[in-house]
Amino acid sequence: MTVVSNGLRQAGSFFGLVVDVAKAAPRRPFQLREFIQQAWFVASVTIVPTALVSIPFGAVIALQLGTLTRQLGAQSFTGAASVLAVVREASPLVTALLVAGAGGSAICADLGSRKIREEIDALEVLGISPIQRLVVPRVLATMLVAALLNGLVSVVGVAGGYVFNVLVQGGTPGAYLASFTALAQLADLVTSEIKALIFGALAALVASYKGLTAGGGPKGVGDAVNQSVVITFMFLFVVNFVISAVYFQVVPQKI
Repeated sequence: MTVVSNGLRQAGSFFGLVVDVAKAAPRRPFQLREFIQQAWFVASVTIVPTALVSIPFGAVIALQLGTLTRQLGAQSFTGAASVLAVVREASPLVTALLVAGAGGSAICADLGSRKIREEIDALEVLGISPIQRLVVPRVLATMLVAALLNGLVSVVGVAGGYVFNVLVQGGTPGAYLASFTALAQLADLVTSEIKALIFGALAALVASYKGLTAGGGPKGVGDAVNQSVVITFMFLFVVNFVISAVYFQVVPQKI
């Protein structure tokens, strides 16, 4: 029962943080400088790993789908299937995992170190809201970077799949490009960007919560960083499933 009550307490505290961030986001003054600094920092630690991961990711998807379509006698739809797989699922998930693993862990470590140095308590004593001053800029910056990285992963992943399909599997460039719009539609890209925004917000919120509740010195901060990454990964797959299920029920698919 102790584990259950502690889990419920943690869930309630996290939900309270989400509500506080939602209330503080439209308040003025907006911390523009902090927002720009955090956006640049998160982008700097995630853009290169994201680009490097998206290339083999697109190639693996092209390999699997190219083999499958060849077995089914539908090689002309390889491009369409690759675009759907990359844009709908692979791109937002790759973006979210790297943003949570690199950017989220850095946010948690930063806020956790401030917490154990009692800087958060000092802000509260001065009448400054740590949520508005520190958390809101980080959440919004992570959402912005996640949306931009999602577009980068989509482009690089599709390009990598194209090169792999044409050069390695002997596919036809014209057929690959012509089938892009056979199954894909604009709603797929919009949903992908919405996923990236939600995943970015979730990664930053979990990292901020674990950082603000860290304790026990440097070891406690390290434990909080590990916990934030694991919890974020668990949330991401659950939320991704829910969004995908709702999408297929709301948006009619091409036939």
